[in-house]
Amino acid sequence: MPPTPSSTAHPEQPAPRVSVEFFPPKTEEGARQILKTAQALQAHGIAFASITYGAGGSTRERTIEYGELLQQLFHYRVVPHLTCVGHTRDELAGITDRLANTGFTGIMALRGDPPRGETEFRASENGLAHASELVALIRKRHGGRFTIGVAGYPGKHPEAPTEAEDMKWLAHKVAQGADFITTQLFFDNAAYFPFASRCRAAGITIPIIPGILPITSLEQALKFCHTCGAALPAALGRRLTECGTDAVAAHTAGIEWACAQVRELLARGVPGFHLYILNRARPALELLRQVGLPRPPGNTP
Repeated sequence: MPPTPSSTAHPEQPAPRVSVEFFPPKTEEGARQILKTAQALQAHGIAFASITYGAGGSTRERTIEYGELLQQLFHYRVVPHLTCVGHTRDELAGITDRLANTGFTGIMALRGDPPRGETEFRASENGLAHASELVALIRKRHGGRFTIGVAGYPGKHPEAPTEAEDMKWLAHKVAQGADFITTQLFFDNAAYFPFASRCRAAGITIPIIPGILPITSLEQALKFCHTCGAALPAALGRRLTECGTDAVAAHTAGIEWACAQVRELLARGVPGFHLYILNRARPALELLRQVGLPRPPGNTP
C-alpha cells in the first residue's frame, strides 16, 4: 500500500517508502532495458511500481504485458496507469475488469493528455471527461479491490485558471474514492510544501507522494519543464549550464540536486517519494545510496 499520511519526522517513523515509474518499451532494446532496471532495483524495497499508459490506449497491451512481467519475474506490486483518452465508459469498465482478473491490485486513474497533434482534451463519445469520473467508475465497479492513485500538480494544473479552482477539483477527485496522490515532478520543494498544506486545508487527508526526477542533463530538464509545466530553479539551471558538454558533471549535478530534495522532504516528515526513473536504474540507485536509505533484504510488495 502507499504510505500513510505524516506531518512531522519522528525517530520511530517507518523507513521511507520508495515507488518508481516505468514506461512500456517500444523496441527490443527498450524491453531489455526495463527488465534490467527492474532486476537492479528489485532488492531495494520498492513499495510499488507504476507503469504508464499511452494516449488513447496506444500502449495498453504493453502496459499490461510488462506490468505482469514486473509482478511475475520481480515480485513488484504494480500500479498500471489508466487514462480516459480514446475510450468509452464501457471500454474503461472492461479494462478495469481485465486488470482485476490479471491480478493487479492498484490503478493510477488519470484523465490523460490530448493525443499527439491535438492541443485540447476531448472526451470520446460515451467516454469520460475527467479523472474524477474514472475514479468513481473504478470504485463503484470494484469496491475496495483496487488501491486508486490520482495525480496532483504542485502550483496548479496547467489548464486550471487558479490554484483555488484546481484544488476544488482535486478535492472532488479524491472524494470519489482515491487512496493517494502522486505529484507531477518538481525541482523545487518550495512548490511541494504549500501544495500539501493547501490539500490539507481543503480536507484532503490521503497521502501526497512527491514525484522526483533525478535529471541527467540540462536538455532533459528543459524538456520535462516544457512538457509538464514544472519550473526549473535558476540555481539548478546555472549549475547544469556550467557543466556544458560534460555529461558526467551534468549527471552528478542532477543527482545531487534530487538528493537534496529528498533529504529535505524526509526531514520534514514526508513518508516516501516517487521516482520518475525513465526506465534507468543508475540514477535511482545513486540517489538511494547517497541519501543513505537502508537496503531491505527483499522487495516489499
